[in-house]
Parts: sequence; structure tokens; C-alpha cells
Amino acid sequence: MSHRDYTRVFERAIRRAGLPIGFSAGFTPHPKISWVGAAPTGIASVAEYVEIGLSAELDPADVLDRLRAALPEELAVEEVIPALGKSLADRVQASRWRFAFPGESREVIESAVAALWAADDVVVERVNQNGRKQVDVRGALVEASVQTEPDGCVIMTSTVRQATPVVRPDDVFTALREVAGLEPQQPPSALRLAQGSLDHEGQLLDPFEDANVVIAPSPAS
Repeated sequence: MSHRDYTRVFERAIRRAGLPIGFSAGFTPHPKISWVGAAPTGIASVAEYVEIGLSAELDPADVLDRLRAALPEELAVEEVIPALGKSLADRVQASRWRFAFPGESREVIESAVAALWAADDVVVERVNQNGRKQVDVRGALVEASVQTEPDGCVIMTSTVRQATPVVRPDDVFTALREVAGLEPQQPPSALRLAQGSLDHEGQLLDPFEDANVVIAPSPAS
């Protein structure tokens, strides 16, 4: 499902839930729904955040119940909280990713990740309908580590800064191929685990906690 499709499903759910959604001003008003760092098409995520502006104050628990009743199980809402002082976009600075490389040895993935980490910059080119974009994958990389799961699948977990343009999972796979010649035997996959702000040590913090709750510590922690 593309982000556009997801947005349409969510907007329809808001209408079915009877929520008093607010609209922007101007000649073509739009519902006040703002997605932050939406995952690319075809990429799984368990950490998507959206801000909605209501025209009336409601109990967050009531909003949660209404949305859950209006959405399919696959698009479950986990939590609803009141808006904080800063916008959500200002609070989300990075994402935590899980990259899976089935069929690859840990040594191969560790070597590729080490080569990426050792580079000063790794610029990859992305081509889409709007032309060509150059993306510095290494510059957006905050940390990366490699583990092996019980089933033998090798996993790279990494915190990636929300740069402009945004570094996508395919950009990471391209960067690993360019710096280390990594050509996976099977298609790798990506899952976003978390989004949040960054502290000075590179730890990913819960964007909704003013107490700076760590949700993804840096390797040195």
C-alpha cells in the first residue's frame, strides 16, 4: 500500500468515526492531517505518526476507540495523545531501522557495514518521475550494528537521521553495494522500528516524552 492509499484510508476512517476534523483556510481547504516521515511505498513500519487537528476538544481515549472501530486490523492505532508544545515534525529527527539479509553470512554483512561506516560520505543517486536526486547515505547514518537471529538471518539495525532528501531503505542497500560490492542472494527487507529525536550521544528518544526516554540506545551506551 502506498502512502497516498494509507492516507485515504485514514481520512475515510476519521469520517466514519465522526471525528470533528478541522480544515485549512483558503480556497481549497484540506483536512488537518499531517504525517511525519511516512514510510516509503512497500516498506513495513511499526512506528508511523500522524497529527490530526480537531475543531473541538475530545478525550484522547474516545478518539482512540473511535479510530480503532473505523480502521481495519492491519492499520491499528496504538495510542492517541494531546498535541504537545512543539509540532511533531520538530520532535522527529531520526528513524530506527531493521534491515534483514536472509541467506547472507554475518561476516559478509559486518564487512559491508564496516566499509560503509568507514567512508567519509557515500552518495547514491535516486531516479524518479521528478528527475535525479543525490543522497548522502553515510552522512545520515548515526549508528549501525549487526546481529544474527535464532533462525540464522543476519540483521543490520541502524539509526538514520531524517536528512533532506530523506534516506530510504533502498538507498542503504545501494550504498552497501557501492562501498562493499554487496549483492544479496535473496532480496533484503526493511522494517522501521521507531522514530524520535536524537540526543548528543546519538540515542533515539521518545518524541512524546519530555523526560527524554531512550527508545534506541547508541552502541556505546
